Amino acid sequence: MTEKEKMLSGELYDACDEQLLKELNETKEVIHRYNQLSPSDMTGRLEVLKGLLGHVGDDNILINQPFYCDYGKHISVGKRFFANFNFTVLDEALVTIGDDCFIGPNVSIYTACHSTDPRERNARREWARAVTIGDNVWIGGSVTILAGVTIGDNVTIGAGSVVTRDIPSNTVAVGNPCRPIKSI
Repeated sequence: MTEKEKMLSGELYDACDEQLLKELNETKEVIHRYNQLSPSDMTGRLEVLKGLLGHVGDDNILINQPFYCDYGKHISVGKRFFANFNFTVLDEALVTIGDDCFIGPNVSIYTACHSTDPRERNARREWARAVTIGDNVWIGGSVTILAGVTIGDNVTIGAGSVVTRDIPSNTVAVGNPCRPIKSI
């Protein structure tokens, strides 16, 4: 099994693998180009996103610049997707975002996990867990979503929350750690 296959299957992998580093650097070039495009160049921005992301639900998506990700191709967004400034996705595992999702500014999604053992961490060994976000989700500004989390459909995540565990559908959730406070 290659290091990339290990990464995508959630196994421990070498984060300094030559092929992974090559893909990371290629993505950095695309992200740099995207972030340099004029905000009014909607066609150019959409074209770059369609080439970068693994799946785009339709042409009605917008990610405000700056945008950052590790691989891009491990990110899937549904129809009518919007992400505000400073959207950061560490997509070592799959990140799936449903239809009609809106992401506030300064939101981060992390799929990469690092050992608490300094020897393993210093050996650049890590693993990754997928993040799934359902349909009709609003994520407020400065939210952090950690590896392995699933957020259900029709959810609102309050600004500044740190999502460390799954959030059920049809809820409003807030806090650190984020937890449901209201059914909708």
